[in-house]
Amino acid sequence: MKVIHKEDLHYGGFAGLREHRVVMDIRVFGPHKNQGTADGLGNLLYLADAKFNPHGETHMHPHHEVDVITVMLDGRVTHEGSLEHGRSINEGEVQVQRAGGEGFEHNEINPDSKQNRLIQLWFAPEVLGEKAGYQHFAKSDNKVLCVYGGKDGDTFDSKTVMEIIKLKKGESFSQDGEFQAYVTKGSLSVQTSILNDGDFFSDKNINISANEDSEFIFIEMLEN
Repeated sequence: MKVIHKEDLHYGGFAGLREHRVVMDIRVFGPHKNQGTADGLGNLLYLADAKFNPHGETHMHPHHEVDVITVMLDGRVTHEGSLEHGRSINEGEVQVQRAGGEGFEHNEINPDSKQNRLIQLWFAPEVLGEKAGYQHFAKSDNKVLCVYGGKDGDTFDSKTVMEIIKLKKGESFSQDGEFQAYVTKGSLSVQTSILNDGDFFSDKNINISANEDSEFIFIEMLEN
């Protein structure tokens, strides 16, 4: 099992945002890939654990041919842009923006006087030239919430699947096949390791158990 600890990585950022970049896939970043960061599984290109400064913002900027996912962990952001302008994303909610061939512009703003926290991920689309689109997922108590890929038709199509997993203390989660995961809350036992908030791990055919109420982002490939 490969493990990356957030605190071992470079802490940087831009505009009003500070972040640890955990996944920086070489297909996108090439020689600019930060030392110690992972390549993504399947179409995963980027994962950053970020905090906006009080009243910080990214400023308006464009994206093309990429799917951008925001998982709100603490606080909120106000979303501006060409897709769903004016929507707020609150703690526990997920925003998915598909740029497609037409692209989109957006600015994410922290409206509050304290830092917030979010995870941002980028995925390469399965097919180029698609129409831009937007999805919002409300806070859920489900053990498994699929927000990207999968077979149920409620998410944007992709063979790379992203799920939010929530385990109560003592619960477990098992999965066959290759995966990548990022802990966003609590503490997990995985094989002989204890993994905590801010740990990224990857392996195959795993059993994960929660030492306390815990949450993690789980990336896997859709079976053919």
